[in-house]
Amino acid sequence: MKKIISTELAPKAIGPYSQAVYTNGHLYISGQLPINPETGKMPEGIVAQTEQALKNIQAILNEAKFTLDDVVKSTVLLKDINDFKAMNEVYAKYYTSKPPARAAYEVANLPLGAMVEIETIAIRICD
Repeated sequence: MKKIISTELAPKAIGPYSQAVYTNGHLYISGQLPINPETGKMPEGIVAQTEQALKNIQAILNEAKFTLDDVVKSTVLLKDINDFKAMNEVYAKYYTSKPPARAAYEVANLPLGAMVEIETIAIRICD
């Protein structure tokens, strides 16, 4: 059975999808755009946009009682692959030890003109 995860601390879905879905110990977080949930706006620049997307992910993780340490896979979509280095520097501040597996791609376009979108999978690990 799946449980829909939603929080006001991350932007509402802009289409027919959920912020996240929890099932069998796995949390699937939909691609997070860098939308500030308080203002509904995106900040300027790749650094600020990456920071906001990761804050949104963290808010959803917290709502589901997960942490960044539970993240096992991320997919980063970039409008411009030349922003990879700057994105990576921000990303590294969030995943300081045992970072998840990750893929990063340049895409032709992102919703609402975003420069970055990040999708995440977390698993509740019971060691």
